[in-house]
Amino acid sequence: MPQPHISSIGFTCSNSDAIATFYEQHLGCELLETLLIDGGSYSQLIGLPNSQLKLVRLRLGEETLELTEVQTLGAGLNPGRAIPPDSRSCDLWFQHICIVVDDMASAAAPINRLIANGELQTISSAPQTLPSWNTAAAGIQAFKFHDPDGHCLELLQFPADKGEPRWHRQQQSTPCLGIDHSAIAVADTPRSCRFYEQLLGLRLSGDGVNSGMEQDRLDGLDNTSVRITSHRCPEGAGIECLNYQPTAACRPMDSDQNAADLAHWQIRLRVNDLIGIAAEVETYGGSLVSPGIMNLDEMQAKALGFAQALQIRDPDGHQLQLVCS
Repeated sequence: MPQPHISSIGFTCSNSDAIATFYEQHLGCELLETLLIDGGSYSQLIGLPNSQLKLVRLRLGEETLELTEVQTLGAGLNPGRAIPPDSRSCDLWFQHICIVVDDMASAAAPINRLIANGELQTISSAPQTLPSWNTAAAGIQAFKFHDPDGHCLELLQFPADKGEPRWHRQQQSTPCLGIDHSAIAVADTPRSCRFYEQLLGLRLSGDGVNSGMEQDRLDGLDNTSVRITSHRCPEGAGIECLNYQPTAACRPMDSDQNAADLAHWQIRLRVNDLIGIAAEVETYGGSLVSPGIMNLDEMQAKALGFAQALQIRDPDGHQLQLVCS
């Protein structure tokens, strides 16, 4: 597999079984496996030493979604917090996964029923079609909402002339095809580009500005202007940086947000040079979460699928788990 490569995207949840059921029943995910982590090197890696964790892995298309439930916190650690109920798309803790669909009406219908019943909260007023003046995004349909824990999700349908070829192949019964990217709110586009391209090795594949009433309705904001830069790996999912303007209106992530909090997301990225990245991460505006490169014990390494890892924050606080075999 060419690297860098996103092997999974995930977040912390309150009840992994219940959240997994939601993703299976309404978004076409398939349960892969459940892992129980009893402390050890992995809990130290993510900044929750001596904690007992439950990891539930789901498959959607070619991508993996990993749910983390903290079952028992290590001694002295603060309990996890809920996602702030007044969170907005422009706040710097904002992150979502973009689920590609081949029929927006079919994919959105069960979500809209749950919203109408008060079981989910929406972000978008309705699915939006981006306007023709926006050449890079014209014809894309998108719809944003929250899962039962408040994590942000986006359904997206590409028109025939946009998106990777895999999103236009004949697909299976579910309208949900896979995860195209994880989007993160950032405060400084050039800084984030340097971090994701020069430090981590992703390539810039798109750079544009979305605005207008369609973007307002999509994001649940007023007078929206957002610069979007797309960063891709050689294969698979990518990372999209969302720089909302004016930046002064974007609230920063809490400096103590951690893997016990429901607002915590992490992107697991396979890389070739952990040592080089660890040495340079602060130069590019990031920081370490783990005490350095961690060597997982044999049992955890076998279960998780990697032997060495480094947990870091990007310049805005979003966490990445860099791994190698």
